[in-house]
Amino acid sequence: MIRNLILILSLSSLAHYSQAQMSKKVLFIGNSYTSANNLPQMVKDVTLSAGDDLIFDANSPGGQTLQNHSTNASTLAKIQVGGWDYVVLQEQSQLPAFPDGQVISSMYPYAKYLDSIVNAYNTCAETIFYMTWGRKNGDAANCGFFPPLCTYQGMDSLIALRYRYVAVQNNAILSPAGAVWKYLRANNPNIELYVSDESHPSEAGTYAAACAFYTTIFKKDPTLITFNSTLSATDAEAIRNAAKVVVYNNQSEWLFDRYNPVSTFGFTINGNAVTFNNTSTNADISYWNFGDGNTSTDLNPVHTYATVGSYDVTLISKRCSGEVDTTIQSVEITTLSTNKLEEKLALIVYPNPAQDFISISSTQQLQPAYRILNAQGKVILTGELNLESKLIDIRTLRNGIYFIDFFQSEMTRIQFVKN
Repeated sequence: MIRNLILILSLSSLAHYSQAQMSKKVLFIGNSYTSANNLPQMVKDVTLSAGDDLIFDANSPGGQTLQNHSTNASTLAKIQVGGWDYVVLQEQSQLPAFPDGQVISSMYPYAKYLDSIVNAYNTCAETIFYMTWGRKNGDAANCGFFPPLCTYQGMDSLIALRYRYVAVQNNAILSPAGAVWKYLRANNPNIELYVSDESHPSEAGTYAAACAFYTTIFKKDPTLITFNSTLSATDAEAIRNAAKVVVYNNQSEWLFDRYNPVSTFGFTINGNAVTFNNTSTNADISYWNFGDGNTSTDLNPVHTYATVGSYDVTLISKRCSGEVDTTIQSVEITTLSTNKLEEKLALIVYPNPAQDFISISSTQQLQPAYRILNAQGKVILTGELNLESKLIDIRTLRNGIYFIDFFQSEMTRIQFVKN
């Protein structure tokens, strides 16, 4: 009873999970775009103001590529600590906009390698690729050898394309700071996102990235954020609204829901015994409520109902990183007899009710293996029938309703009462 109560309370808590305060552990791996204005701390600041919490660590030396990080002892050690909900990977700012051959050899393999290390040491973690932005007026130093780098538009579109590719290829998600910047450049050009080098983020630029990260990590509306950093209230509000339009309102575009659990199940009814087939995807944990006060965490439970009636069965499927999905189906129990072969085999349990022993009678040869279940469907006794005496000792059972299963070409179940 206590166990069931605890599980029912857990089910109730999960049902309201998305509205509850959340805490996430995030590791940021990057370079100066991550360290500028201390992006991880700003993500924590906006998170706290929205009623959630962030525990973070970072390794972001200037100019580092993912290739550098793949052999960086500090980076690898921080990943291997384990227990992260998310690990953020940021490539060097220009590299994703370089020609295909260079990106294929210098970015993609190391994105894949680092993601594999994340998965090996963090069973519940997801990798987030930090989609950055094009330089304010393009990359003048490299424009001559690759014309798309000559403009912001050309550079930004290639950066977005390459980050999308690595996210899809590595079953990861995106934090699209660059897309929020693009929206702000078009709709709020008065907000200066760059410092004087026209590459690194200003305070407003980092704030835009932080709002994107809050939405990515917590899947919540960034307009819940009340922290403005050093920005004017007007500019901070405009940035939060941009993050809502670009990120929160388009979560599937950034692959948020691609790996969310989807809760589904089927079932077959054999009298009052129901076999559930869990067909959920992207779920690590299953919570069942059978609608009669009984619960289970089995993947594919078999549940026996004690009385006829209609029961709403709830399955909550949970991904270990925190996302949940719930589905409910109605199960109709019309009879307490679960024995499809009873008439054909003329199986009889007698006496019924019984006190000390039950005897089994059948018109056909039975397989000797049997099991006895209580009214909640829990197996409490197994054995082999003595085919000569055909007696089963039930003296150890408490008074109540039981079911005995025999296994022929299919399961045969008979109900009996101990008193």
